[in-house]
Amino acid sequence: MRKKERYEKIIAWFRKNRPIAETELHYNDPFELLIAVILSAQCTDKRVNMITPGLYQAFPTPEALAATTPEVVYEYIRSVSYPNNKAKHLVGMAKMLVKDFNSKVPGTLEELIKLPGVGRKTANVIQSVVFNKAAMAVDTHVFRVSHRLGLVSDKCTTPFSVEKELVKHIPEADIPIAHHWLILHGRYVCQARTPQCDNCGLQLLCKYYCQKYKVTQESSKDEE
Repeated sequence: MRKKERYEKIIAWFRKNRPIAETELHYNDPFELLIAVILSAQCTDKRVNMITPGLYQAFPTPEALAATTPEVVYEYIRSVSYPNNKAKHLVGMAKMLVKDFNSKVPGTLEELIKLPGVGRKTANVIQSVVFNKAAMAVDTHVFRVSHRLGLVSDKCTTPFSVEKELVKHIPEADIPIAHHWLILHGRYVCQARTPQCDNCGLQLLCKYYCQKYKVTQESSKDEE
């Protein structure tokens, strides 16, 4: 199967079967989402959603978060992964929002990655979810599912290389939701240790499935 055809058919399947796909992090405004995404690094959304209500209530604005200390924030987030570092990042992020961005969450990659605790993946989530930009955040789910489905080749060995390949082939208007399609598929179907192939509607479009069960597919140099 040629790569163009694979993309078209997989996107068509997601459009039909998951017309609504969005972040599972709970938030009410861009500032809260930024907090949640920083906390979600190497941590489950479920765990983040358990602790953010109290955090949002205690620090409802960048000014409030900037005025506290990492030690205070730590007590609210101690059950997430790397709470010490994340507490420092959150306070530093809030201070920079107040000082450099008029307490507003910026909308460009270049501005976002200046914030403590914000790397390319986090910045792309904010651009996509808040500003509906064609930004593809590549986490472990997106990385794994993209390779298994055959959307990217084995030569794509870094999140950035996967991001570039996906953005190149997915229609710009679909990129924001495609990010969530791949994450949710990886979280609930194409799981890392036990992929639920029997419950997956993408079986015959999936490179991993066809190789594992020796289902013949048309090959092409366009796969590379």
